[in-house]
Amino acid sequence: MRILVTGSNGLLGQKLVELISSQMDHHLIATAKSKLVIDLPKGEFHFLDITNFEEAEKVIHNTNPDAIINTAAMTQVDQCETEKEKCWLNNVTAVENLIRAIAGKKIRLIHLSTDFIFDGLHGPLDELETPNPLSYYGESKWAAEKAILKSNIDWAILRTVLVFGVTKDMSRSNIVLWVKKSLTEGKKINVVNDQWRTPTLAEDLAMGCSLAATKNVQGIYHISGSEMMTPYAIAMATADFFGLDKSLITETDSTKFTQPAKRPAKTGFIIEKAKKELGYKPHSFRDGLALIAKQIGE
Repeated sequence: MRILVTGSNGLLGQKLVELISSQMDHHLIATAKSKLVIDLPKGEFHFLDITNFEEAEKVIHNTNPDAIINTAAMTQVDQCETEKEKCWLNNVTAVENLIRAIAGKKIRLIHLSTDFIFDGLHGPLDELETPNPLSYYGESKWAAEKAILKSNIDWAILRTVLVFGVTKDMSRSNIVLWVKKSLTEGKKINVVNDQWRTPTLAEDLAMGCSLAATKNVQGIYHISGSEMMTPYAIAMATADFFGLDKSLITETDSTKFTQPAKRPAKTGFIIEKAKKELGYKPHSFRDGLALIAKQIGE
């Protein structure tokens, strides 16, 4: 199977490059707007900016993929709130370009979405929950979903939550790496304990994407970890695992922070549909930390 990955330099994109290039029955077509930052063991690389329709159409025509896994997006929530035009271009127009480029072709689109399309009034959530985004980032991701839903292409939408993991170039941070780095450097950190999520190991999300690309299913799937945790609980568990000073962590709540974009208080996902229909099996949070420790040589 020929699988094209957009956004191959991102955290999820890098994990997909590693996973798909290791699978004997798949041919990887990695794409990104800039030079690939990790080694490509097998497959091919192409420059691709999916906000440019002509470019997307050309690359898709020339590479002839069976499936496209779209990880490319503008995910900085506060930046999306202050740079709405750029957010819409990257999160909605880009997806509309992919839909147009594969219309009438036997190409499957696997699109990544987010728990931020929900208002956070309760959780965990299944795939039937009604979206009600609080932020412009959430609005853009919900708009992209609706564009796919009304299309005639072959598709699957994978929503995820609070992804963590290690990139090859260590250029991107996430809650686990931020906590570990801060505590290792002896810095005090304030972490909220009034938001709930099901943190997702990047390798698990990559496996979910691969399963959705290869299985003959169409629909929305929630792909995340299985444990409901607050950021404070995540920070404490990270400190415990790596033997760091937990006294540097101060419990706080979201009212103490002023941010341009609103965050949902409680999301987290029910992942039974993905387990049953895709064969998805996530790591425990602790096992995810163990994998990170191995990757960074600790």
